Amino acid sequence: MARDKEEIEIDTRLGRHRIDTDKVIRFPHGLAGFEGERDFILLQIRPEAPLLILQSVTEPQVGLLVADPYSFLQSYPVMVGDAEQQLLQIKRMEDAAILVTVSIPAGEPEKAALNLTGPIVINHNARIGLQVPQSSEGPAQINMHSLEPMESAPASPEEENVSAPDSGTAPGA
Repeated sequence: MARDKEEIEIDTRLGRHRIDTDKVIRFPHGLAGFEGERDFILLQIRPEAPLLILQSVTEPQVGLLVADPYSFLQSYPVMVGDAEQQLLQIKRMEDAAILVTVSIPAGEPEKAALNLTGPIVINHNARIGLQVPQSSEGPAQINMHSLEPMESAPASPEEENVSAPDSGTAPGA
């Protein structure tokens, strides 16, 4: 006999949502700037949009705009060490999803940028996530529209917490 999925209601900056508890992704170390937040869910902004919200389950104000970098870049090598792979419970990087945070300066959507120095690696099967800082010679940020490197300081959390209409949870999330 099939069990009903357990659902909870959470508040977000986008309103109240019912989510399946088996969709919650646990970040054992939190995220940069939000180390105390451990449980997140991916919320889809619009079905056709390449952007998602990585939303804290417990704090409505903590929602990071994220994107699949490979929707914008042909190549984005992410280095994940053995300890991180063990924590994520993956044997190969192909078993994980990669997301990057997106910053949009207030009133300047043309300056929307993919932040490449701290990718978020998620094992959807185990529902575990980890932010893995990179020490790369490449640019820290890429403009989403021109795909040109940007010469700016890292985004503040306020720039990354962008509100937009929502239509549910992301596929596979």
